[in-house]
Amino acid sequence: MTFVERKCYYFDAPGAGNTADAARFSRERAEELGVKTVIVASSSGKTAQVFYETLKGSGIRLVVVTHVMGFTKPGEWEFSKETAADLRKQGVTIITGTHALSGLERAISRSPRIGGGSRTEAIAEALRRIVAVGLKVAVECVLIAADQGAIGVEDEVIAVGGTATGADTVCVIRPAHTASFFDLQVREIVAMPRAR
Repeated sequence: MTFVERKCYYFDAPGAGNTADAARFSRERAEELGVKTVIVASSSGKTAQVFYETLKGSGIRLVVVTHVMGFTKPGEWEFSKETAADLRKQGVTIITGTHALSGLERAISRSPRIGGGSRTEAIAEALRRIVAVGLKVAVECVLIAADQGAIGVEDEVIAVGGTATGADTVCVIRPAHTASFFDLQVREIVAMPRAR
């Protein structure tokens, strides 16, 4: 039987303090594997900026996935418009899409009139609790990017998510569209918080 030995990093705790290291680990693994795209979640644009600076000059494409309009406040987009304009000038792709693992389902489960969980939310909660919140975010960002046509589903990507703010989970994923969710494969976990 054959195998490959690779580094995996474990952060002491989740959170934004891991962002710079997560960006560095993303670039290292992308270069090691020849992966051409890094996908990162960013709500305000701060994490996106860190990743842009880390990937600059590497030839690795950066795709940023943001919250939808109205995620925290009706009619508002949390992402800095100035940061978005600057990143787009540098060739960064920014995608705003409905959360693939919640979206409409969350409206139903939160409704006092309907209530109850859903199968989709059960999958999201399993990813959050069993592995890491950032894994759920990374998987969801890949689904959104594939559904928006920003990435193909043939080539592996580095996908990065976090817990609340920043980045703390780095994975190698073979993408899929949301409608083909079970074709998606998390092939490597490069970094994650050990305690959650």
